[in-house]
Amino acid sequence: MLYLNQIFRELVSVWIDQALSSSRSLATDLETAHKWLHRIAECLRYGNGSDHKGDDTGTQTEKAPLTSFQVQREMEDLLQQFVTEEEQHPAQFALKNKLQRLWHKYAANLLYCYDIPGLPPDNLKMETMFSHLRRHQRRISGRKSTAELRDFGQYQVLFLAQSEKQLLEQIQQVPVTEYKAQRRRLALSEAPRQQKHRLHHDPVSAIQSLVHQHQEILSVLESQALSY
Repeated sequence: MLYLNQIFRELVSVWIDQALSSSRSLATDLETAHKWLHRIAECLRYGNGSDHKGDDTGTQTEKAPLTSFQVQREMEDLLQQFVTEEEQHPAQFALKNKLQRLWHKYAANLLYCYDIPGLPPDNLKMETMFSHLRRHQRRISGRKSTAELRDFGQYQVLFLAQSEKQLLEQIQQVPVTEYKAQRRRLALSEAPRQQKHRLHHDPVSAIQSLVHQHQEILSVLESQALSY
């Protein structure tokens, strides 16, 4: 019986050594991929609790805050350094390939959090912030619907205030000319949706308004033709 136990232990030891030998390269590849993932997170300043107000190395100062341009440049340098082959390092290759596709496709839309103070850097924190805005909107309106956030949520994100006085101070920091320019841009972008809403809820008035606008344009064109 002791002899059989000894043989069994030797067989198990051989099997374990074979398993470790065959998986050692994969484990090393996975460990290196994990290190690259940490480097990516450090490049994005993700998880350091700094809210992107400065570099985690302490080299950034108040005069030179972290910007989206700096993060973009560092990430592109990191991608240039991240060289691997699929046959030898499948885990690293999969990480590099996925990161490169996402970066080239979405990088321009992923970096606003470094230029807008308080803007969350990921979807989970973004959802948490908008959940807070929805609760706040329901408390203000007394209604379950939070459709107002679809139109004005971007402004509520920028102007987070605990009092009317604090909100007024934030709004007053925006130059009047810049406000008017952005307000015109907003009106132009909202016009198609508003027109569709009017056609759906009050088609007679909407059509009459379009006919009136058409008549005014014709009058202007006729007056210009007569002046020539």
